[in-house]
Amino acid sequence: MKTEYKRYTASMYDHNLPHYVGLDVGTNTVRCIVGVLDQDSGTPSVIGYGSSPNHGMRKGTVVYVDDVSEAIAQAITEAERISGFQIHRATVNINGSNVNGFNSKGVIAISTANREITHEDRLRAEEAATILKLPPNREIVQVFAKNYRLDGQDNIKDPVGMQGVRLEVDAHIVTASLPHLRNLDSALDKVEIIPNRHTVSSLAAAEAVLSRQQKESGTLLLDIGAGTTNLVVIEEGEIQHVAVLPIGGINITNDLAIGLKTDLDIAEEVKVKCATLDQDHKKEAVSVELNKKVHTFKTSDILMITEARIDELLDYVDKELRMIHRSRKLPGGVVIVGGTAKFPGLADFTRDKLELPARIGKLHNITGLIESVDDPVNFTAVGLMLLDMLLAPMNEGSAGFNVTARGKLFNPVSKLINMIRR
Repeated sequence: MKTEYKRYTASMYDHNLPHYVGLDVGTNTVRCIVGVLDQDSGTPSVIGYGSSPNHGMRKGTVVYVDDVSEAIAQAITEAERISGFQIHRATVNINGSNVNGFNSKGVIAISTANREITHEDRLRAEEAATILKLPPNREIVQVFAKNYRLDGQDNIKDPVGMQGVRLEVDAHIVTASLPHLRNLDSALDKVEIIPNRHTVSSLAAAEAVLSRQQKESGTLLLDIGAGTTNLVVIEEGEIQHVAVLPIGGINITNDLAIGLKTDLDIAEEVKVKCATLDQDHKKEAVSVELNKKVHTFKTSDILMITEARIDELLDYVDKELRMIHRSRKLPGGVVIVGGTAKFPGLADFTRDKLELPARIGKLHNITGLIESVDDPVNFTAVGLMLLDMLLAPMNEGSAGFNVTARGKLFNPVSKLINMIRR
C-alpha cells in the first residue's frame, strides 16, 4: 500500500504548458528543480525549486526507503508550491560507489541490398555492445556511443547514410547495483513519482555548466557532494569515462571532528564557515558559535585537515584519469560543482594537484529563478531538469530511441549535446 503524502498545487501557470523536472536524490539533501522552455527566447527557464534534508541514504545508497520517500515528498511539495505545477514524472540521478562505467564494443553485419546504414542499424550496433555477462545484481543504466567503425574506417561519429557491410561501435556503458535501483524506485513509487530515466549525477551537472567548446576539447567535471564524488570526462563531444568515488564532504566533517577533538555538529559548522584551502589565509584562529557557546580553533589545524582529505580525493581522481590515459591531458581542464566546490582556494589547489586548468562551475543560458538556484549544490538538479527537457521525446519511447521502463538510454551523447541551445 502506497504511503499518502499531502501534495500542493497552484494555478500560477497554464497547466497545459509542458514542464520538466530534475530530481537530485543526494546523500544529505533531496533537491527538485522545475523548468519550462521560454516561448519567447527558446531558453530553459527555472520556475520552481525545492529541497529537503535526507536521512535515508549513506554515500549515495538508499538504506531507509521511507526516510528517502519523505525527503522526496517534501522537496517536490515545495517545488510544486513555487511553480504551480503538480509533479508526476522526473529525470532522477543515480549515485553511489555501486555506479561504474566501462568500455565495450558492438559489431553487426549490414544485410540490406544497397548496404546503406540506417538509423535502426546504428541502434542495433549500440545494443550489441550491451550483450555482456553481467553479475545478476548489476543492471545497465546508460549506453553512450563514442564512435563508430565501418569496414575498418575509424572515428566515424554518425554512420547513418554511409555504405558498408560491417558496422562496429565503441561504447561506454554505465551500470549500477540492481538492489540500489529497486530501492530508489521504491522510494519514488511511494510518492507516486515516475522516473522518466535515471542518469549519472556528473553527466547532469555537465549539461548545466559545460560549454560546447569544453565538451569538444576534453574536460573533467567533478561533482563533490556530501557522501560521494561523481566524475565524468567528456572529449570530442562524447562520454569517455564515468566514475563515482566514495569520498565527499561528510569525510571532511568526520576528519575535522577527529582532528579538532570536537563534536560532529561543531565540525560541520567549522567546515561550512571556516574550512579553506587558501594558503594565504591570515587569521591565526577562527571561532564558531553553536548553542550559544563559542568554539575557537587554529586556522592552521583546519587547513591541514581539509587539505589532507582533498589531496586524497584528487589522488583518486588522478588515478581515474590515468586509467583512460588523460592525466594532465585535458585542455578543457577541471570544472567543479557540488557543496564542497564552495571551499575557498579549491580551484587553485585542484589546478596545482592535477596540473590542469580548474574553475568552479557556473550556470549559463538559463533564465527564470536564477538567483534561487545559482549555487553549486543545485547544479546537478538543474542539469537533470535540462536532460528531462532535452530528452522529452523519449519519455513516451518515441521512434529513434530505445527506452525501457527504467529509462535506459541508447543514444550518442553528441546528439544530446547538439540539442542544447548555446
